[in-house]
Amino acid sequence: MSRAPRVRTLLGLAAASAALVSLAACSSGAPAASEAAGGDEYGLVKAGTLTVATEGTYPPFTFHEGGAGELVGYDVEVAEAVAEKLGLEIQFEETQWDAIFAGLDAGRFDVIANQVSINPEREESYLFSTPYTVSPSVVVVNEGDDSISSFEDLAGKTTAQSLTSNFYQLAVDAGANVEAVEGWAQAVALLEQGRVDATVNDKLTYLDYLKQTPDAKLAVAAETDPSESALTFAKDKTALVKAVDAALAELREEGVLAELGEKYFGEDVSQ
Repeated sequence: MSRAPRVRTLLGLAAASAALVSLAACSSGAPAASEAAGGDEYGLVKAGTLTVATEGTYPPFTFHEGGAGELVGYDVEVAEAVAEKLGLEIQFEETQWDAIFAGLDAGRFDVIANQVSINPEREESYLFSTPYTVSPSVVVVNEGDDSISSFEDLAGKTTAQSLTSNFYQLAVDAGANVEAVEGWAQAVALLEQGRVDATVNDKLTYLDYLKQTPDAKLAVAAETDPSESALTFAKDKTALVKAVDAALAELREEGVLAELGEKYFGEDVSQ
């Protein structure tokens, strides 16, 4: 499966890089930058290039192969497939989760591809594509801990969460005391060390962790109804969202999203 080429800029060579990107787009048979972006009708940060914010530390959605290798993951490949459909180059900007929305607000990125859950609060400030992941949130505890069997049981307990994540809000709404962390890796480490009682996260993240760490002594104590995650845009990107939705519809119809789900999770997680 081909993917949109990634742009790698080097300090002091911005002009040369831009020229190379333009030539690469033309030589690959993809529409030229001005043609692909419809005269930059999408309001892109960089004409002809889709600039994508992602953590790069959130397997299996966005991470570095082997810890220091190429940026890979389900969200990364979905973004690449969308960019290819739009005839755009793609450039990833790795950003910590707690700063990712501020970067979008400041116009540093065109889109966030990082398992952003759709919720009413975010819909007031951002635009979303059609969902490309459907999965429940789960309460993860240490194996054998029967003190938590529902979200209500989190009241008075301590959970580890990223402060700007949807999972943080779920924990707070359940009455938990929250220990701030940067992501799943820190959260699960605190849980396994017995420093927190639980963590709330996406079920797919938990299942991937078990696949990578089969000896982990963790268990799911409770789960929500499935939530939907989508590509996330600033409010002024209506034309880009429309184009991305059309690309996602084609990728779903062609079986590409199902194929990526099978690759990373063993099943289609896009619907």
